[in-house]
Amino acid sequence: MNDRRLLNTGVVGTIIAALCCFTPVLVVLVSVVGLSAVVGYLDYVLFPALAFFVLLTLYALWRRQRRTQTL
Repeated sequence: MNDRRLLNTGVVGTIIAALCCFTPVLVVLVSVVGLSAVVGYLDYVLFPALAFFVLLTLYALWRRQRRTQTL
């Protein structure tokens, strides 16, 4: 996976996870579908996903910086 694609994946994942964590977007979508019983468990999935995508973005930035320094 090249650096640009890795960075794009990390940034897009971070934005989506942040929107779902800090706004009621996912709660409304899950409630519309009829699965409002799982709303209480969303934090167990969303916060680790947010942390993963933030770390992925940081790794991609570090990898890109390291590659430009060696050139």
